[in-house]
Amino acid sequence: MPFDLKEKRYIKQTGLEARIAAIVEPVANDLGYSLVRVKLTQENGTTLQIMAEGEHGRFTIADCERLSKDLSPVLDVEDPIDREYHLEVSSPGIDRPLTRPNDFADWAGFEARITLRQPHEGRKQFAGMIEGLVHNHVHLIDKAGQKHVIHPADIASAKLVLTDKLIQATAPLSTEGAETIETVEE
Repeated sequence: MPFDLKEKRYIKQTGLEARIAAIVEPVANDLGYSLVRVKLTQENGTTLQIMAEGEHGRFTIADCERLSKDLSPVLDVEDPIDREYHLEVSSPGIDRPLTRPNDFADWAGFEARITLRQPHEGRKQFAGMIEGLVHNHVHLIDKAGQKHVIHPADIASAKLVLTDKLIQATAPLSTEGAETIETVEE
């Protein structure tokens, strides 16, 4: 899988998550990591989930610790969240979100679920085998064998579907990755 820190994510956060992503992404990039997703949830009070990965999709517990350690003081100074929160730094995991166009090239041959911002072909939900990224469009073949061509900018969310094939393909990653570090920020 090619690794490009500068490849832009087509999935963009809005509001506070976008502000946090703007703070987090340069720190992650400086450490050699690519930001996958920022998500603010109401779990455990409030939880800030930062998902990142290193080269070849690897992101070990040591990587989680390193990014968490470097992010904490930056988040303390910037103070984007007006209440106490838990910082959770993790790998994308096996059934990872697909947030960059090249994710669809990298994971061709695997199943994905895609939700669009607006209906396309009369629907917003698509599931099927990723055929790849051709001329900057995602090619997906559903279970009925119908091919769908989707522009990444139209995608609201996308993620791999956990299948035996995916588990087998990522087995070395699954034992080293999918780690999470949590800290409490005030």
